[in-house]
Amino acid sequence: MPRGKRVAFAVPQGGVRRCVGARGHVCPVRAAVPGRSTGARCEECARLDRAHSVAADTIADDPRPYRVYLAWFGPGMVKVGITAVERGPARLLEQGAVCFSWLGTGPLMAARRTEELLRAALRVPDRIPYAEKRAVRSALPGTEAERAAEVRELHARAVALAGWPESLRPEPCEVADHVEVFGLGAGPEAFGEVTGLVPGKGVRGELVAVAGPDLHLAVAGRGAVVLDTRLMTGWELLPPESVAVGCAFPVREFRREPDGLF
Repeated sequence: MPRGKRVAFAVPQGGVRRCVGARGHVCPVRAAVPGRSTGARCEECARLDRAHSVAADTIADDPRPYRVYLAWFGPGMVKVGITAVERGPARLLEQGAVCFSWLGTGPLMAARRTEELLRAALRVPDRIPYAEKRAVRSALPGTEAERAAEVRELHARAVALAGWPESLRPEPCEVADHVEVFGLGAGPEAFGEVTGLVPGKGVRGELVAVAGPDLHLAVAGRGAVVLDTRLMTGWELLPPESVAVGCAFPVREFRREPDGLF
């Protein structure tokens, strides 16, 4: 979505969020799902959606080559993950990784063993909650070198570990930075995140940044609010009739301390 675009929609009064189904199939009961859920699936459809999934560790015989990566989302927030080589950096863009580097390439199970090695030996997580990612985006280091420092340091420690799978080929540390791709730092500072859509409410704002599923929308007088687009699925959305520039959905403000975030 182009930055500068106006984003505006509302949920009709009395609207109900419905399960989006799984793997191209509609939910057979059109089950109602919670407004705060990012999955927008009922329990049965969620189980079906993850029944044949690399992310859920239900596939062990995928013949495609995989890459292990290190992704950085903010100070002290580095995770390890894997993605199919054919997907390129798409997975990193989807997660909102501020910068990243490949760590190694090889078969799926070798990539999984490397993930586990880093978790056990270096205490590197394989997940970072979105709420934590969002809260630090407005206070990122100003230069690419500063943002890349933790990835470079962890990459060096990782490739030096004993027990590295023989079938995984190490990759050199080449850090890619997504700050300009996402548009971070160019618009007003984000003050909080939408916690869920509710009937009878809406939002109208200018798109100033897009990081993974998150839209940063400038709203009148306050800065930017972060809207996770996954919260929109399953709702009927309409053009707003009475929403001024601003956000009428519930918003959780990011916690600040006098000397910065947290």
